Amino acid sequence: MAYQTIANVRVWGQPDEGALAQARTCASHGNVVQTLLMADHHKGYSQPIGGVVAYRGQISPSGVGYDIACGNKAVRTPLMAADIKPRLAAVMDEIGARISFGIGRINAEPVDHELFDDPDWAVYRAIDRQAHDKLKTLARDQLGTVGSGNHYVDLLEEVGTGRLWVANHFGSRGFGHKTASGFINLAAGRSFLANAPGEQMDQAPVLLNLDEELGDLYYRAMKLAGRYAYAGRDEVIRQVLSILGTDADFEVHNHHNYAWKEQHDEQETVVVRKGATPSAPGQLGFIGGSMADISVIVRGRDSEENRDAYYSTVHGAGRIMSRTRAAGKMNWKTRQRLGGEITPEQMQAAVQAFGVELRGAGTDESPFVYRQLQDVLDAHAETIEVLHVLRPIGVCMAGANEYDPYKD
Repeated sequence: MAYQTIANVRVWGQPDEGALAQARTCASHGNVVQTLLMADHHKGYSQPIGGVVAYRGQISPSGVGYDIACGNKAVRTPLMAADIKPRLAAVMDEIGARISFGIGRINAEPVDHELFDDPDWAVYRAIDRQAHDKLKTLARDQLGTVGSGNHYVDLLEEVGTGRLWVANHFGSRGFGHKTASGFINLAAGRSFLANAPGEQMDQAPVLLNLDEELGDLYYRAMKLAGRYAYAGRDEVIRQVLSILGTDADFEVHNHHNYAWKEQHDEQETVVVRKGATPSAPGQLGFIGGSMADISVIVRGRDSEENRDAYYSTVHGAGRIMSRTRAAGKMNWKTRQRLGGEITPEQMQAAVQAFGVELRGAGTDESPFVYRQLQDVLDAHAETIEVLHVLRPIGVCMAGANEYDPYKD
């Protein structure tokens, strides 16, 4: 097996001591069946990113995280990347102009969707009418916007065929964040819309029982946020395809911050994946690298090791450098940064050398802060097979000094 077991935690790749300590904390709280660390793991809030915790009868809002249903969508177009490259700069300019990137941003033209008639909006009405109205308005305003942090829109060239792909990465935006914080507030005895006192990186996970009202309401709200994230990623892909004047002939779409009810060892299990891609046998997934690295389309293997991984794999390359270490500490009053190991010039040189047309992004998202994707894929070679290898030619993200309060 490619993994090792350390203090009851199954670990793929080189163990990060901070993330391993978090995983051990998760393993000791609640009705835990199994705890795992994927090869791209690093510390997160309450549960490691790249971490998987399987519960019996329980769910963890802090484990799923604040960016509920963050995930990826990738589509293949009939176009050849070579045909786009002569006008790539103009295309990337239009993507940056037409699609909204950044915290708190809304669409100039709000997107309507049948999702807003979903009966699970009643969850919020049952909790707090003010919360229902506030979150539903926010969700309407932000549907089809991308956000900041490591969220992006990519144009990619398939290695070997030259076909043009379009991909994106983001989740349920402010709606998901306020849903997560609201249920964490309720679990602590505060009101849904209360200002939470803040949480510590290494605190134990918040747990809810699914056979109790609060757990059931959270599970329904999480699934609604998942449908919202799917709708948002669909809308952004639609806009990019419109800019390109083409359509898609193949797509892959998945969450990696979510909880699923699944059968493992003939028992119903709630599998909380934070920064981990589902990889059941035959299941397709899109895994993104950095802005100067490959991305891949993968398919889950029917193997003993994949079963041991609770049908989970990596969601990206995984950070090896914190945002502050890479970009320095930001003084939001003066809008000045102090320190930082990576300069904008270094980042630009790296992406230009890889042949990428970049819009936005700060040095905290530069290639230097991530592992090489192939290294983490190699650690999971017995759980997934790589079907398509993609190289980015255009990357669009939020601006360099965009405030990002979303913790995961």
